[in-house]
Amino acid sequence: MTEARATRIAAHAAAPGIARGRWTELRRADLPAPLRIDPGAAPAEVARLKAAANEAALELMALSDAVAESGHEAESAIFAAHAAIAWDPALLNAAREEIEARHTDAIGAITIAGRATAERLAAVADELIRARASDVTDVADRIARRLAGLPTDELLLPEPAIVVGHDLAPSLAATLPRDRLLGIALEGGSPTAHAAILARAYGIPAVVGAAGLLAAARAGGREVELAIDGSTGEVILDPDEDDVARLDERSRELASGRTRDLHEASLEAITPDGTAVTLLANIGSPDEAEAAIALGARGVGLFRTEFLFLERATPPSEDEQTAAYRRVVETFDGLPVTIRLLDVGGDKPIPYLPLPAEDNPFLGVRALRLASTRPELFVTQLRACYRAATSGPVKVMAPMIADAGDVATLLRLADDARSALRADGIAAGSVMLGVMLEIPAAVLTGPSWLDQVRFASLGTNDLLQYTLAVDRGNPALESYRDSLHPALLRLVGLAVEGANRAGVELSVCGEMAGDPAAALALVGIGIRSLSMSAPSLAAIRRAIRGASLEDLRREAEASLDAGSAAAVRARFAGLVPD
Repeated sequence: MTEARATRIAAHAAAPGIARGRWTELRRADLPAPLRIDPGAAPAEVARLKAAANEAALELMALSDAVAESGHEAESAIFAAHAAIAWDPALLNAAREEIEARHTDAIGAITIAGRATAERLAAVADELIRARASDVTDVADRIARRLAGLPTDELLLPEPAIVVGHDLAPSLAATLPRDRLLGIALEGGSPTAHAAILARAYGIPAVVGAAGLLAAARAGGREVELAIDGSTGEVILDPDEDDVARLDERSRELASGRTRDLHEASLEAITPDGTAVTLLANIGSPDEAEAAIALGARGVGLFRTEFLFLERATPPSEDEQTAAYRRVVETFDGLPVTIRLLDVGGDKPIPYLPLPAEDNPFLGVRALRLASTRPELFVTQLRACYRAATSGPVKVMAPMIADAGDVATLLRLADDARSALRADGIAAGSVMLGVMLEIPAAVLTGPSWLDQVRFASLGTNDLLQYTLAVDRGNPALESYRDSLHPALLRLVGLAVEGANRAGVELSVCGEMAGDPAAALALVGIGIRSLSMSAPSLAAIRRAIRGASLEDLRREAEASLDAGSAAAVRARFAGLVPD
């Protein structure tokens, strides 16, 4: 054994793969400090601001086109969204107010406005929304650099290296030379940030949340080697021989695992004693569809449609939504696609939907509850779903259902959408209507109204939050956030009974479905359809093919009387194959 000398830093996995090599910290020239201006100069500063914002937006649209031409159409949408931020009246008006009310120059005004907007986003509980804070900062910085006359062309890596920093602007991540970008290691960020999304798309290993990395790297010097594992979140400065050998072996295992996953994608998820479980994919954009199919998804169990509505100044049109939904339906070629209606509001703000601030947004006006004041958002979306259904099987489910009154709202909106299409002479396909069971009240009252819909899906992320009083956005409560808690399993059991009694399909689309131990517990309780992120499909398939239904039922029944999630996890962990 060699003497231990490495510095190890905990981080979060963001993009799979192993990277080893020198590290570098990319730095831009500092912006000039904000200046006070004469009140009479305000109109000229506002004009300069608008011109720079327009130039930045056009530059971002050109970057979007370049990324699309490189074969990454989904990722190109990131920069189209950035262009929308640059054109966003809310951001520009906030900067204009800084100029006119506080007599700040345009550079300082857009920087202050961008920072304030980013801080509001960063304070939101939902991780997807928090991750957009860096996008606003990136766009505001781009506008400020144009105003200051600083170059916005991104720095190039002079040699192969792992890029380290607190965060990495998506535009910088997209323009760095990929033949020299070995990996990305960030102190901040999240797995859902756009820099992480781009890293996954380009096959670049990445980790985020590596607290203390910059100080440790600077102390060691540029010559010290850095190693990261983007699949586990491991970060090692100055790895020793044992680390290098282990990571090299891990790299070979990852390559072999990817090959095996693709090879096994055609296998069905059937227990040794013959019980079949349908495995579906959770997706967030049309471009995820082909990868999900390649990994063996038998349809889409959750199509999050928020990507169409966020980071823009106006809602997406009916035609735009129809095209996005139809693209997924056509890609899955006869397999069912489940579209979740818009789940925003409360903790997921959108610029064109002004809502009052809420002390407890997870218990606030969100998802279908918005229909009382903005029914047109849902009618338009439902019209698009019905139009997309002319190309293949479509299922539509409403989130945040609490009782029969919410079901009546869903049915009324769907009827309005169908009637409007008929009046307009537009073809509509057949759509199965369903609900998400993510509020305990819905599970408990479901048997009295589930027969009014065709299917239901358990949203276990929120169901766990509401059942255990655990804020899903609070990292300090991570130890409480285990979906194998007996209380949650009891609610799942009640949902299974209610769905069977009503004769409707029931699936699980929360993160619980992608956890092998939890997935086995769900099958033991009676779930026969699981939807998860595509990379989890292979592990869940292997787990199901290796465990008999008899064993799963026995362990599930015993788990209902367990005293903790840890006790339940210990029961099922032994049934998960290595």
